Amino acid sequence: MNIELIFIIVCALAVVLLGTTLYFALHGKNNDAEFHAFADNLFRAQAELAGRLSQLNDNNTRQQAQLAQSINEQKVSMLKIVDEKLLEVTKSVGQGLQQSTEKTNQTLHDLRERLAKIDVAQQKISSLSEQVVSLQEVLSNKQARGAFGEIQLNDLVTSILPPSAYEFQVVLSNQKRADCVLRLPNPPGTIVIDSKFPLESYQALRNASGEREKLEAERFFKASVLKHIKDISEKYIIPGETAESALMFLPSESVYAELHANFVDVVEASYRAKVWIVSPTTLMATLNTVRAVLKDARMREQAGVIQKEVGSLIEDISRLDDRIDSLSRHFDQASKDIGDIKISSGKISRRIDKIEDIQLGTAEPQMQVEHLTGSKTA
Repeated sequence: MNIELIFIIVCALAVVLLGTTLYFALHGKNNDAEFHAFADNLFRAQAELAGRLSQLNDNNTRQQAQLAQSINEQKVSMLKIVDEKLLEVTKSVGQGLQQSTEKTNQTLHDLRERLAKIDVAQQKISSLSEQVVSLQEVLSNKQARGAFGEIQLNDLVTSILPPSAYEFQVVLSNQKRADCVLRLPNPPGTIVIDSKFPLESYQALRNASGEREKLEAERFFKASVLKHIKDISEKYIIPGETAESALMFLPSESVYAELHANFVDVVEASYRAKVWIVSPTTLMATLNTVRAVLKDARMREQAGVIQKEVGSLIEDISRLDDRIDSLSRHFDQASKDIGDIKISSGKISRRIDKIEDIQLGTAEPQMQVEHLTGSKTA
């Protein structure tokens, strides 16, 4: 209901109330003529008001119908728009969920692959840890550590030198057992290699924390290496049996580097004692040099045989030259004989032709006589 309708209803109520009031007022004064006139006017006004109210009601009904239709149309339009937006949102959300699902699946796949790689790496790390622990156990035991050095020395020597150039665990004349002996010609002769190394002192040096502890570890390491050098010099350098020097094999590059970097005086002491300190790398270079020396020695041993064979070859070549000269002379004589044979054969052919001419009577008598005479002379 609009404002105009409300206003008309209020006015109608006011007219009715006013008419009723006047009716009772005039009726109280017994003024029938005026009362009837007022009543007629009031009834007409009420009739007009009723018609106006009916018209307004119809207009209101039409407006309400139009408003309801418009609302329904807007509702349908809004529902259509909402459906379209909802469909777009649903489609977008579906695509987003699909992409998210694909990305999630790809991420999970990559994660599984990485976890598999991590698992493999973890297994390798575990295996490596076990090997490191095993190596640490080997290196912490003197006997096991000696065996470890001997195995590494064995692998290096056997991979480079021929079997006739080395021996392992050889007992010398002083009843000392050498880890390895290299059989070289004089000079230098037989060289002994020792594969033991002072690991405890080196580990103490690496684990030292304070300055005082480090100094004590350095003195201990230096004393251990010097004692080991002295033992090798006294045990494995025997005049008339071994070379004038020996090799101390350190199967650890770190110990070798520590010695040459921070303990130069120990290395110089080893030079004076003629004990050469070698690591796996330097021992490989040394063994290659030994192989070259052995090859040169074998060449020198075979030099006399080669010279003898060369002398015999020269004699054979000289005899071959003589025989070639003799054969050449024979060929020259044979060639001369063949020439003489060709000359005699030519003469014989010409005489046969002359004889045939005489028999046929084609030649003059005097010529025949000359021919005969000439043939006799010939």
